[in-house]
Amino acid sequence: MPRNCLFNALLIPLYLSLTACPATKRDIASTGSDAVPATADDVPAVMPDDADPALWVIRDEDTTIYLFGTVHILKPGMTWFDEAVKDSFDASDELVIEMIKPGPAVMVKIVNDLAIDKTGISLRDKLSAADRADYEAVLTRLNLPVAAFDPLDPWFASVNISLIPLMRNGYAADQGVEDELLAQAKTRAITITGLETPEQQLGFFDNLPEEVQIRFLNFTVHTIDDAAYGMEQMVIEWANADVDALGELMNAGLDDKILYETLLVNRNINWAEWVEQRMEQPGTIFLAVGAGHLAGDSSLQKVLAKKGLVAERIEY
Repeated sequence: MPRNCLFNALLIPLYLSLTACPATKRDIASTGSDAVPATADDVPAVMPDDADPALWVIRDEDTTIYLFGTVHILKPGMTWFDEAVKDSFDASDELVIEMIKPGPAVMVKIVNDLAIDKTGISLRDKLSAADRADYEAVLTRLNLPVAAFDPLDPWFASVNISLIPLMRNGYAADQGVEDELLAQAKTRAITITGLETPEQQLGFFDNLPEEVQIRFLNFTVHTIDDAAYGMEQMVIEWANADVDALGELMNAGLDDKILYETLLVNRNINWAEWVEQRMEQPGTIFLAVGAGHLAGDSSLQKVLAKKGLVAERIEY
């Protein structure tokens, strides 16, 4: 596997819980976000100087679980770990995140086990003539060899291609919310727990039917020019704690039902079961998962509500 592919492979878990693809300019236009404002409420959101992302809490007599939506890759210099977020984190004795990243050597082995195609058919040979031409054109524009992902599964190519415009537009893999939370947790020597393993996270993509993986790859290719813009809009809504707008953007970029259910719905159901069981034990937990999981019609809070667990929004 080429060295640049191995490097990007280590970034896949950072991107996974953005819940597939950021909305594109066309998707955002369809929601009316870039229409001419009619009222003050319609003015497009801008990046605040001090981000105040949304925060929720679930409580009973001896257990508190804070729910915090994260962005896995950010630009340097964002201020968000303060006020209610820091207070809630400081009051917690356990940090729970989606996945604890293994070391590079372990991650490379997992990627090799899952991402290399076992059929021996080249990735480009799985694409239609038109889709292959578009795919090769995008790789060329990204300064990648057209054969870069030939031995690999379509999902691997799609996720890695999606990351490149973000990195080139100033997003840094070591500036994600989890990076700061993990550093703070290690400083305080509190318990750190992962909801999923690396094999599970990559397996969500690897177990997708091949036709779904190819649709995902084609979508990525056709919207690559909008990737950084869509990400920027998502971060703005996250920073402004506009959960409804964030949910609209996430849904606008998710057209494939299987992908939506695999990356969002089913995982929220699993995590809700974890929360329900954890509420039976005393303690204070800071649970941080991708912000897309805490927005929209299939949010973790709505799944929890069906179990009688009400997540109360913390205003600050």
